[in-house]
Amino acid sequence: MNNLNIIEYYYHHHQAELLAFVSSRLGGKEEAEDIVQDVFLRLLQNNSPIMESTLHALAFTIARNLITDYYRRKQWVIKYGMQPIDYRQQTVTAEDEAARPLSIHEMTAFLERGLLRVPEKCRELYRMHIYDGMQVSDISQQTGENYKSVEYRLGIARKEIRKYLRHIS
Repeated sequence: MNNLNIIEYYYHHHQAELLAFVSSRLGGKEEAEDIVQDVFLRLLQNNSPIMESTLHALAFTIARNLITDYYRRKQWVIKYGMQPIDYRQQTVTAEDEAARPLSIHEMTAFLERGLLRVPEKCRELYRMHIYDGMQVSDISQQTGENYKSVEYRLGIARKEIRKYLRHIS
């Protein structure tokens, strides 16, 4: 049996069990379904041979790691005050109580550190978009650049900033 057949068989017979495991640790069915889907996606992307005898442990290990990643990202969001806190799913520690939302100055410095990774041609366009709230068409008119060129460069900047934020979280 090849990897695809083994994973397909496992999916049909154990997907509900894996979903129950993840749901019990997250408390939300939608997030659990996303994580279970990510587990099977990672299994399918795995190039090394998979044995039926070890697949169960591998799937649950991947699920545990994804759950840990989920809570790490959620903790970062809570720490920096970017979304409201759901106290039903999060235990508040003394460290969380001491944490405060970042000031405008700190947030700007944080963003500027991320912008150092962005190509210079894209930085100013991204600053105009974020700080001045300008749309692509407004930036295009002000700079005299082609609309598609501005859109492309903003896309590059956004990808780099997202990568930077994922890396630090």
